[in-house]
Amino acid sequence: MNSTTLFDHVGGQPFFDTLVDRFYDGVETEPPLRAMYPQDLEPGKRALALFLGQYFGGPTTYSDEKGHPRLRMRHVHFAIGPDERDGWVRHMTAAVQQAELDEATQTQMLDYFDMAAQHMINV
Repeated sequence: MNSTTLFDHVGGQPFFDTLVDRFYDGVETEPPLRAMYPQDLEPGKRALALFLGQYFGGPTTYSDEKGHPRLRMRHVHFAIGPDERDGWVRHMTAAVQQAELDEATQTQMLDYFDMAAQHMINV
């Protein structure tokens, strides 16, 4: 990558907004996974897009608005097992693949998503 951060490399926050829209399109097709989300998906979409932008080197808007990410704590009230993890990873992987990124960028993102999803398992 020629840019300083992955955030810059992929084009900034609009990339993450689109990525999250694609991810949620997939979530909406899988009733057991969709049931874990509130009826109004917009606040969650915004939060996830801002978190990912920040994680991958963008502005700290997520932390400025919501504080420390504390991902596991924020998701502890959901029963997340291997099936839920696999569904989440499947839809995020599809969203990343639709972005047609270079191999190194795609691998970096998917490695993070796999690690983060594994960490969220609580049952």
